[in-house]
Amino acid sequence: MIVITQPSISDARIAEIVAQIEQAGVTAHVSKGTDRTVIGIIGQAAPTLAEHLRQLKGVENVIKISKSYKLASRDFHPADTIIDIKGVRIGGDNLVIMGGPCAVESPAQSDEIARLVKAAGGQVLRGGAFKPRTGPYSFQGVGVEGLQMMREAGEKHGLLTITEVMTPEYVDICAEHADILQVGTRNMQNFDLLRKLGTIQTPVLLKRGFSSTYDEFLNAAEYILAGGNPNVMLCERGIRTFETYTRNTLDLSAIPVLQGLSHLPVISDPSHGTGRRELVEPMAKASVAAGANGLIIEMHTDPDNSMTGDGVQSLFPDQFAGLLKDLERLAPIVGKKFDTKKEQPEAFAVWQR
Repeated sequence: MIVITQPSISDARIAEIVAQIEQAGVTAHVSKGTDRTVIGIIGQAAPTLAEHLRQLKGVENVIKISKSYKLASRDFHPADTIIDIKGVRIGGDNLVIMGGPCAVESPAQSDEIARLVKAAGGQVLRGGAFKPRTGPYSFQGVGVEGLQMMREAGEKHGLLTITEVMTPEYVDICAEHADILQVGTRNMQNFDLLRKLGTIQTPVLLKRGFSSTYDEFLNAAEYILAGGNPNVMLCERGIRTFETYTRNTLDLSAIPVLQGLSHLPVISDPSHGTGRRELVEPMAKASVAAGANGLIIEMHTDPDNSMTGDGVQSLFPDQFAGLLKDLERLAPIVGKKFDTKKEQPEAFAVWQR
């Protein structure tokens, strides 16, 4: 249920309405817009509460919401959520680029890729220290040491960092080293992990499960929001279909659909969404044209020898830089803001193939 206030309502009156809501044994979440304020009600309210609230001074309307997710819903929070991380704004008309390898491999690799991501105009260094793999004998990541490598490289080159967290036990240490925590597709419905992420304030990039509906995806986000962490991003990373040519099928329609259903920023992952290097660039551009608030892209200096074996979907540094220059031209056409800051062609000269 949501309470929509009249345009001229005062902050004091809003506080009085919130107090009456909470006296009914439910929780109130206030979302102030430029014109009206929306008060979301979470919990099992008495049947008479809606009619009581309609009669209060300053209330324009009371609407019952049938969606199982509340805090993630745009009904509860009409304005776009903007997540500000050390001056990097994610959401709204901003376009953020996250780039780097599938997995952290060494300090030298982390430093070199961070330098190249920064030179290309990216804002976030990605890399996995803990890697969930389909096979138990595959490379599983370098662990906590990898978190330290990423943090040092990010700090040196002025980048935020994002890494995947796999279990509740590792949330705190990952949050200590990384600016954004990623929940992978296999863990989208790991509810113990989601509950733990709700207890911290570190931003979370929640990837859609490869067989999950939009409703299931948004309910997973609801677990984090309900725990008290409002800093959640949704990531479309491709779903499982009958097609075998690509690793997954990147669901571009998810971007506008999710932005219509939710106020949370939507990020696209064309690397995992296609699994093919030659498709990453066109699908990245298509994602931005569809309205994505950001991209998370695999880039590696030696993809043929990647320790994870995912090099086939990783861009070479010069391809990454070229893509970002194209996005700089595309962004304003679709109402986004993105600036690569300055050209540093010398940083990529060695990667001309």
